[in-house]
Amino acid sequence: MATRLVQVNMKAHDDAALGAFWAAALGWSVSSEAPGVTNLEPEGFTYPDPSAVCIDLVASAEPKTGQNRVHLDLATTSKAHQAELVDRLRSLGARPADVGQGSDVSWVVMTDPEGNEFCVLDWHDPEHPTGPISTVVVHCADPRVMADFWSRATDWTLLRVSDDSAVLRSARNVGPYLQFLRSPNPKTGWNRVHLDVRPYPGDDPAAEAARLRSLGATAIDVGDDVPWTVLADPEGNEFCLLSPG
Repeated sequence: MATRLVQVNMKAHDDAALGAFWAAALGWSVSSEAPGVTNLEPEGFTYPDPSAVCIDLVASAEPKTGQNRVHLDLATTSKAHQAELVDRLRSLGARPADVGQGSDVSWVVMTDPEGNEFCVLDWHDPEHPTGPISTVVVHCADPRVMADFWSRATDWTLLRVSDDSAVLRSARNVGPYLQFLRSPNPKTGWNRVHLDVRPYPGDDPAAEAARLRSLGATAIDVGDDVPWTVLADPEGNEFCLLSPG
């Protein structure tokens, strides 16, 4: 048994407006499965597929407090492309941000129109392209612990690990990377951005939830009658186990 990382879930004060920003930023299509939910995926994409990790934006009145634990890194093909993309993102409503990165880094830190941090890299994978999202980054206290959990929780392959960073990618070596990056900042409150995983067709979701708990996940009672299970990884980051499919 295993799960697949299928999407990043973002809370949004205005899911349609924020969805329009990210759709334009990534060149993806926009749809809505229900009021207050905006779904983004590549044009012509058949969900789910490891070639892309989709984005779901869910309306929420909760304020953003502090730096997000989860953010996106965007890929570019050159320094010139990076500068062009940064300019285009600013025209769409993004703004430069200072999260303590200093002035000697090669990436550009920005925030979307609702203040969610993301990075524009001057890098892409020339042999196995990621698409517009290069990396889904999760800040954590111990990358080794997180890599151990997530590499067993999903069918993603652990590529490298150190005390400061761990990197995974889908078993097919396509789509974005998943990076666990050491951060001194503790987790406070619910994550505004979180991961969603999905079992394979035919798998028993209850058995999969039990397996994830045996690996170190913790069940979270959200008190709602929803068709998914809310869990937290070993460092308390919430994630959703969706229905198989």
